[in-house]
Amino acid sequence: QVQLVESGGGLVQSGGSLRLSCVASGSTFQITAMGWYRQTPGKQRELVALMTNDGTVDYSDSVKGRFTISRDDAKNTVYLQMNSLTPDDTAVYLCHAPARTGQGRTLVQYKYWGQGTQVTVSS
Repeated sequence: QVQLVESGGGLVQSGGSLRLSCVASGSTFQITAMGWYRQTPGKQRELVALMTNDGTVDYSDSVKGRFTISRDDAKNTVYLQMNSLTPDDTAVYLCHAPARTGQGRTLVQYKYWGQGTQVTVSS
């Protein structure tokens, strides 16, 4: 089991910045990537940014050039630096960590989620 705890959300004016953090605990050795999704009422959960263990990064087109994901594996922590925020970025941001155990026929894959942190951008 892996537990994820986010922090850093809040209210910010349009054009401002926020930095989100997510700390993983438990069986962190099983984690294969860490990242962020976001969700607003009535919409599907959307990938924001994801970084694999080998450093490969995937960003949503809507945040490229404004958001930066980073990891400190010694602290089992992933960060999301969000700059040039707009009201469209308002959402609950959820930390995500896919994980796996075993190999081949014994492979089991998991998807872990944090409880989310609210980001609100005022115009």
